[in-house]
Amino acid sequence: MTVLQGHPANALPPITWQKLAADFPLPDEPVESNLQPLLAAALRESLELAGLILESMLIASNFGICATVGDKTIVKAPDWVYVPSVYPLPSGEIRRSYTPHAEGDKPALVMEFISATEGGEYSINPHYPYGKWYFYEQILKIPVYVIFHPQIGVLETHLLEQGKYQQQSPDENGRFWIEALGLFLGLWIGKKAELEGYWLRWWDRSGNLLPWGSELVEQERQRAEQAEQKAGKLAQRLREMGINPEEI
Repeated sequence: MTVLQGHPANALPPITWQKLAADFPLPDEPVESNLQPLLAAALRESLELAGLILESMLIASNFGICATVGDKTIVKAPDWVYVPSVYPLPSGEIRRSYTPHAEGDKPALVMEFISATEGGEYSINPHYPYGKWYFYEQILKIPVYVIFHPQIGVLETHLLEQGKYQQQSPDENGRFWIEALGLFLGLWIGKKAELEGYWLRWWDRSGNLLPWGSELVEQERQRAEQAEQKAGKLAQRLREMGINPEEI
């Protein structure tokens, strides 16, 4: 067990970092809508297709992140979490949860997707079991906290500055630069998985949208169609010149 910080009286008890026992009963937090896992999967999909996910990273959704405060073990499950580097697991072992410092880096980014009824994403409750905002800001000290309201298309990015989250302003394109990933995060309106609405998307430094698999398939279909049209026009031109294209 590693103690990373002490606290004066009337503040947080000591925070320690210890990997959970294999039989530790994790809280069963149900997913509040079918949209939340789709949003999380879409974010990972474009990163994976762009070749930006390394084996050493941890990217997960609705996944328990742990800390021990005093004698209490705290587990919160953000809708999406990115950890730059984690220690490898022994062969055959499944990662059930993640404790920063004991198992690798602390998360660089967490996201929460707001459902019709908020579940404490803005809670700053400083007492056990602690609010999500407080847990990410004061206990885990995660550099970036993203809150997304998919029903109304509102995206907030909060950066940890001098120990407190400060809400950031978007750039001229309405996007937020996420330094840990070297990408912009922003809103996209359209259809995926038969659902029309607001989605979170990644853009690279040059402003290019990182595509989903369905979009890559459509791009390839369009390229093949254009190539076929060009070949057809060339064949027609050759026939007009008295040349049989099949004999070339």
